[in-house]
Amino acid sequence: MDDDARPRPRGDAASLLMAEDLGPYSQDELAVRIALLEAEIDRVEKHRSSAAAHRNAAEALFGRKE
Repeated sequence: MDDDARPRPRGDAASLLMAEDLGPYSQDELAVRIALLEAEIDRVEKHRSSAAAHRNAAEALFGRKE
């Protein structure tokens, strides 16, 4: 079975992070966590832009799918 054919999991990492208790973390650990999350946001935004450009190129070539 192809990986693409499998259903996506309902939960995601962001939801798990939002539910986590932040109380045990020090200020330094929280600063590191923020930096990692900001880096992940940048990565996701770049991927989204790339996917949009790919879709726009496909629509320009094949026409918009209604």
